Amino acid sequence: MTVTLDALDRKILDELTRNARIPVAELARKVGLSKTPVALRIRHLEEIGLITGYRAILSPLKLGLTHVTYVEVSMTDTREAALQQFNAAVRAIPEIEECYMIAGGFDYLVKVRSRDMADFRRILAEKISGLPHISNTSSYVSMEAVVEQTFTLG
Repeated sequence: MTVTLDALDRKILDELTRNARIPVAELARKVGLSKTPVALRIRHLEEIGLITGYRAILSPLKLGLTHVTYVEVSMTDTREAALQQFNAAVRAIPEIEECYMIAGGFDYLVKVRSRDMADFRRILAEKISGLPHISNTSSYVSMEAVVEQTFTLG
C-alpha cells in the first residue's frame, strides 16, 4: 500500500529524519502548525506504518568497525524452505549489517562490518561459511565509503 503525503507531512518527516528527538513544540514551529496537529500527524504516520520507530544511530567508526566487506553468496538450494533457513540464520549474525536477496548471478549480497581483515576472516570462517545451503562466496573489500546515509524524503 502506497501512502500519499501532503506538504506538511513531508516537512514533518524531513525534520524527524534530521532529528527524531526534536521537541513537538519546536517541530510545530518549523512546519508552521500548532503542537496538537503536529502530534496528531506524527501519531497517524506511526499508525499507518510509515514511521516504524525511533533509534540512536551509532558510529561504526567510533566502535572500531572500520572494515566493510561485501560478500556475494551463492546457494546450493533456492527452494523456499532453504531460503527461509538461510534468512533466519543470517539474521542471527550481528556482524552482518545488511543482507539482500539478489536476482542475478548470485543469490544474496551481504554487508559485513568488522574491525579489520583478520576479524573479517574469522567472521567468514566461523559464521558465514557455516550458513545453511551455501555453495560458495566471493568477497569484496570496501576501500572508502563515498555515500553512506539513512533514507530521507529529500
